[in-house]
Amino acid sequence: MLKTLDRALSRLGFCSRTEAAEWIRGGRVRVNGRAQTDPETWVDLDRDRITVDGRPLAPSRRIYLLLYKPKGYLTTWRDPQGRPTVYDLLGKLRQWIFPVGRLDLDTSGLLLMTNDSEFAELISNPDYHVPKTYLVKASTLLSDAQLAALRHGVELKDGRTRPAEVIRLRDSGGRTFFEITITEGRNRQVRRMVEAVGSKVLKLVRTAIGPVRIGSLEIGKWRTLTPAEVRALTECAKRGARRAAKEQSRRLPPEAV
Repeated sequence: MLKTLDRALSRLGFCSRTEAAEWIRGGRVRVNGRAQTDPETWVDLDRDRITVDGRPLAPSRRIYLLLYKPKGYLTTWRDPQGRPTVYDLLGKLRQWIFPVGRLDLDTSGLLLMTNDSEFAELISNPDYHVPKTYLVKASTLLSDAQLAALRHGVELKDGRTRPAEVIRLRDSGGRTFFEITITEGRNRQVRRMVEAVGSKVLKLVRTAIGPVRIGSLEIGKWRTLTPAEVRALTECAKRGARRAAKEQSRRLPPEAV
């Protein structure tokens, strides 16, 4: 449980790391009764007593939210240009939470938010291959061969993509609407995959992460995940972690296992 002091405050769900660093430099934080002004100070969450403004910290109640992010909102706390962020949609939620992964400015859909850093690491760790499902509107009609290429993997600048599940939903007005489920988290991956087969993405909506779907939630609204959904997401990620460990052990020479 060793953490830097700024990470410790963030992990306990009280503020962002940026805010924690400001509190620490401002002399508001003490560790075992002694003021600490360096955010990189190492602390042991199991042993050290941390206080802010003289008040001891205790782990916050765990929060798990599902937000339907609209297009045009940033997945950040603040924007220097004054553009809207997902935090503008949370109302007067009192506890600090952070996004599990990101959705780019032009992508809408399911965004998980929490103050549980261990849960967030499980879901967002690229090695665990938690599936993410998107609804895509392409700029052209896509052939069966183009969809098959997306399904089997395409070559991008950062390497070939993993196999994906691809389902044609309909063709309308010279456009193809399809659903794609990927198990990677590269930057703007779906958009780049569609460009690699000769088209462009006109609309991109994330509809599911693992077994949890956005369902009938209205755009711009959020709801609390049920305990069953949290368990299902956690188990999905843990299965991926076990598979990753097995794959890693198979790649090691016998004497290293």
